[in-house]
Amino acid sequence: MALVKLNNRGVRSATTFGSISALGEMTFIKKLTASSSATLSFVDGTSDVVLDSTYKEYLFTWKHIHPATDNVQFSFQGSTDGGSSYGVTITSTFFRAYNYEGGTDAALEYDASEDLAQSTSFQILSSQCGNDNDQSCSGYLHLFNPSSTTFVKHFIAKINNYHQGDYSMNFFPAGYFNSTSAIDAIQFKMSSGNIDAGVIKLYGIS
Repeated sequence: MALVKLNNRGVRSATTFGSISALGEMTFIKKLTASSSATLSFVDGTSDVVLDSTYKEYLFTWKHIHPATDNVQFSFQGSTDGGSSYGVTITSTFFRAYNYEGGTDAALEYDASEDLAQSTSFQILSSQCGNDNDQSCSGYLHLFNPSSTTFVKHFIAKINNYHQGDYSMNFFPAGYFNSTSAIDAIQFKMSSGNIDAGVIKLYGIS
C-alpha cells in the first residue's frame, strides 16, 4: 500500500517510509558569539552568511544574551543594502507576560510602548534586561521570505528574559518589514552599551 504525505508543496506518495524526503529541515548557517560586542550582524554573502532566496524561512536563536549595562532593551533591525544601513520601516505588535520571583505580581498585557507603527527604529525583542551575573535573555526570531521583492517581510519572535527587577518575562513581538526590497542583513544590539556575552545562531528552513 502506498504511503501519502501531505505538505505545503502538494501531495507525495511513496511505497516506503525511507523514500519520503524530509521537509521543513533546519540547516545551520552561522554562529556569532558576543564578547563586549556593540552589535552582532548577519549579512548575506559575508563570512559564510546566507540570507537570500536559498531558503523561504530563516530562524535566529539566541541563548544567554547578557548585557553589559543594566535595564536595557535587546533589539533588531533589517537592511536592504547589504548592511550599510539598518532602518527598514517596521509595523509590529508586542505582548508580554511576567511573574515576580515572589509570586506577588503577574500579568499578561499588550505593551503599546514597545510596538512600532511605520517606524525605522530597532524593534525591541526584550526589555529591561538585567546585567547581574546570572541574568540574561534567550529566544528565537522567525523571518519569512526575506528575499521577496513582491511582498512585505513578516517576522515573529518569542523571548524569555530575566528582568533586572527579578521577574521572569516572556515577550511576543511580531510584525513586518514594510518594504518590497529584499532584506539581506539583520543586526542585533542593546539599546545602550554592549552585548557582554551570548550566542546567536542562524538557520535556514527548507
